[in-house]
Amino acid sequence: MAERISFQEEINKNKIKSFFLIAIIFVFFIVLGYVISMVLDPSYFFIIMIFAVIFSSIYVLVGYYNSDKIALASVRAKQASKTEHRMFYHAVESMSIASGLPMPRLYVMESEEINAFASGRNPENAVLCFTTGALKKLNKQELEGVVAHEMSHIANYDIRFMTLTVVLIGMVSIIAQMFLRSLWFSGSSRDEKGSAQLILILIGILFAILAPIASQLVSFAISRRREYAADASGVKFTRFPPGLANALKKIKGEHISEESRPKISKAMAPLFISDPFKKKIQGLFSTHPPIDDRIKKLEAM
Repeated sequence: MAERISFQEEINKNKIKSFFLIAIIFVFFIVLGYVISMVLDPSYFFIIMIFAVIFSSIYVLVGYYNSDKIALASVRAKQASKTEHRMFYHAVESMSIASGLPMPRLYVMESEEINAFASGRNPENAVLCFTTGALKKLNKQELEGVVAHEMSHIANYDIRFMTLTVVLIGMVSIIAQMFLRSLWFSGSSRDEKGSAQLILILIGILFAILAPIASQLVSFAISRRREYAADASGVKFTRFPPGLANALKKIKGEHISEESRPKISKAMAPLFISDPFKKKIQGLFSTHPPIDDRIKKLEAM
């Protein structure tokens, strides 16, 4: 008999791993800033760091406070109707009571695929958007399982958490670009530098190229962890793991042609319960964990 998994243990484990991964991005930021300041001028260290923090924070916060509007507009979602989408409303009302969260605004997007996402900077400004395919193909228990998963993202403040991740990645990218561009303007003086300084420059170039890539890979890992955490939190709300597990099985068994799929930006992909691009090869560049692994964990709860 398979060993049972506690959903609370699963939630705590994934939260710890998420914070650990975000700490890695922060370390990339500090190390990259230090290396670049050593190459250019040690006194520039704090100036570089402060500039990167302010610039990336302003850029991301504009998107953060308008995340729900941007997300809904990008998929051309329409507000759900209480009469036409009665089961959707009832499922969300039930999960709102179970989770203790305010009732989010509900939207529907045109797509034959089974998919859904949550957005909004906090529970008071949250929205849930489901595809027409999800509302047609899922039964009551499966729909509640998916709703619970999405409301878990709201309860876990995942939009805020992923915004922090994007800010950190933005800071790493900004100081990397600052350094690489500065080398073009200091090209004439490079020949006058000693061999030790040239080695340091090469290390700086290597780190400036690799650090943003590594940070992005870590952000994908964080996204996968948050999906596992939302699955476990969803079970905490429904107390019925088969609901979400069966919904994921239906998602896995879908065969939708490329032409029938809605046009979704890559930036939106991490928000959905299932990767809308349906990558056949799962790995480091995946925003979602393999569906089979998620089903296995749910069936063990």
